[in-house]
Amino acid sequence: MLRTLTPFALAAFVTVMPATADKADVLDPDIRAQAEALMKAGLKDDVGLEFTESLTTEIGPRLAGSDAEWRARQWAMIKLKDLNFQQAYIEDFSLPYWERVSESASVVGPNPQNLLITALGGSKSTPRGGVEAEIVRFTSLADLKAAPADSLTGKIAFIDERMVRSQDGSGYGAAVAKRGGCAEAAAAVGAVACLIRSVGTQQHRMPHTGGMMRKGALGALPAAALSPPDADQLARLLERGSVTVNLDIQVKSAESAASGNVIAEVAGTGSEGEIVLIGCHLDSWDLGTGAIDDAAGCGIVVAAANLIQKLPQKPRRTIRVVLYGSEEVGLFGGRAYATAHADELDKHVLAAESDFGAGRIWRLTSGFGDGALDYAAAMQSVVAPLGIIPGDNSARGGPDIMALHASGVPVLEPDQDGTDYFDLHHTPDDTFDKIEPDAFRQNVAAYAALTYLAAATDWDFRKAASPETDDQ
Repeated sequence: MLRTLTPFALAAFVTVMPATADKADVLDPDIRAQAEALMKAGLKDDVGLEFTESLTTEIGPRLAGSDAEWRARQWAMIKLKDLNFQQAYIEDFSLPYWERVSESASVVGPNPQNLLITALGGSKSTPRGGVEAEIVRFTSLADLKAAPADSLTGKIAFIDERMVRSQDGSGYGAAVAKRGGCAEAAAAVGAVACLIRSVGTQQHRMPHTGGMMRKGALGALPAAALSPPDADQLARLLERGSVTVNLDIQVKSAESAASGNVIAEVAGTGSEGEIVLIGCHLDSWDLGTGAIDDAAGCGIVVAAANLIQKLPQKPRRTIRVVLYGSEEVGLFGGRAYATAHADELDKHVLAAESDFGAGRIWRLTSGFGDGALDYAAAMQSVVAPLGIIPGDNSARGGPDIMALHASGVPVLEPDQDGTDYFDLHHTPDDTFDKIEPDAFRQNVAAYAALTYLAAATDWDFRKAASPETDDQ
């Protein structure tokens, strides 16, 4: 997942989007009652958990462009048809391919010892047997970029910057910059490789992988993330004097590989062709089984749509569920969808994406037109019994739908509690047992209610503020 969340701004929200009783009156009582019934059903539903368990067990890791991701698409088509989605199909696209083969690192010299690493997505291979070089430590990417030209010739850059734990995940945006930019910055000053402290919040010998900036399949240098204790160990050794490390990374790559987005629909009863999109990403990194990132998100949105499709009376707008491909390596599925559906984006009335684990939703943030804030307040009033508080109107959407929002599509962000999300994110520990069932079901309940509200009403979430509103 690549996501930067805005800080909590409840005070600003109260000014902009007051969830008062009169604002909630924009909602038809019958639609409200049905949304509340869907919430109750979601709190008891196991379809999403079963979907997630099956994906992580039967397919496992699903690296973008790999055979496993192809199997995941075929698996998803079968599951969606078994759930009686009448429209289910795959939209193909291609991307550059990268795969790790082997990785190791060790301190050589007077204090020999192994270091636990994982290669970053897009890392180049080292020569066979590894590259052996002196380590130069930096406390941030900015410090590395400020290094004099050629000052790291023949050396390995090491960025030792910690990530801050937070409920909304806001520490990720700052911490992830080093993962993306270390190799390019290190290459610019003559380094032969780059190491970073893992982008994560746990303190176990469990490195976090993730993508680095690159054009095509490969980046500028061999690059890897150290587990947090190994980063500490390397820093302590450097306090004692110079340290030389042997870094051995071997990878496979290709300029083109197949991927695709899996799409299912609950057809609306109206003739306007309007679409409410809820999404997730089907691919994962290769170390764990991709349970919280992002099989859980797929289980949540599929279960929510399934509850709505089982209603005797379908909503007026079509609900489109998109299981995006190849998100982890550069948002390829999100961009492919936006391009393929460019001529109908004006029909996308709202989009939401579940890609932040399976923790409880604690806040509802919108990205609506200024004149549509009464609708956001009404939605908040419905899901408030789930323990969800109001957020502001600064939402940009999850990673794969940011391209839609940039094109004018309104978005919702049901913000999950991410306090421990980055303990697991992109690690071998991202497995199904980490999902708490009641918290997962609360997500299903919220997504079912919010999706139904958007699909059953005629609300215009793009609505601009009226002059009267501007004067208030």
